[in-house]
Amino acid sequence: MKIEYDPTRDLLYVYFAESTKKVAETRTIMPGVYADFSREGKIMGIEVIDASDVIGKEIKFKLPEFVHSTATV
Repeated sequence: MKIEYDPTRDLLYVYFAESTKKVAETRTIMPGVYADFSREGKIMGIEVIDASDVIGKEIKFKLPEFVHSTATV
């Protein structure tokens, strides 16, 4: 997953698939929020236009912490 935010255009995009793949269909989830799908019907990404209005006044991202297992199999 990859998240991009353009503060100049106030545009947020969350990628769930490689950005090199071609989008087959875009569906409107609500005004300003769009979901992109592949030919197979898999969600590829979500675009939010005027993100600060849709999500809230301040856009912040907190990356998840990854826990690495040291156990051997």
